[in-house]
Order: sequence, then structure tokens, then C-alpha cells
Amino acid sequence: MKIKKKVIEGKGLRFSVVIDGKEMGRAFLYILYNDLHEEPFGFLEDVYIEENLRGQGVGTQLLDKVMNEAKKKGCYKIIATSRHSRERVHKLYERIGFKNYGIEFRLHFHNS
Repeated sequence: MKIKKKVIEGKGLRFSVVIDGKEMGRAFLYILYNDLHEEPFGFLEDVYIEENLRGQGVGTQLLDKVMNEAKKKGCYKIIATSRHSRERVHKLYERIGFKNYGIEFRLHFHNS
């Protein structure tokens, strides 16, 4: 048996919500490729909004920007992960069109 490796380039974008010069939220969008599709897919990671701004539409506006960028980059889908305990975030994702499609498995290589 032989296992081959092929380098596939991706791109990462960081979005920030800035109010009065202070970062109050963020989200990362990674544009990734695989051999199953010609188009890339988006991976949404580390979405955060300061607690005092939650429920005011700030997260929705941020995610709209991220999703529009994924569409602009030609992504055929976008994947978001979230911990089981984040039910409020899950409701936000579902309200803007995400579907609960599966589960995430994680293996940490160090404590961070």
C-alpha cells in the first residue's frame, strides 16, 4: 500500500465587528477545496459576539457578510461547527438557513 499526499491551497479570511474602535465580534471563513467538487466550500469558525451585543442582530449582520463572501468566492456550501451547549447559537444558525446536518468529532494534539 502507498499513501500519496497532494497539496491543496486554501484561504482564510477574518471578519471583525468594530464599534467605537474596539473589536466587539469576529468570525473566520476558510475557503477550502477537495477533489469531489470543482467549487470550493466555506468553513465558518470561531464566531464570537460580545455578550452585551447578543440578541441585537450584530451576529446576524456578521454572518450575512461571511455568507456573502463565501458566495462571492464561488463556494457551493458553507459548514459551521458549534458545541452542543451553544443552543442560542444553533437557533441563530437555523434561523438564517443552516441545517443541523451531523456531528463534529475532534482530536486535540495539545492543550489550547
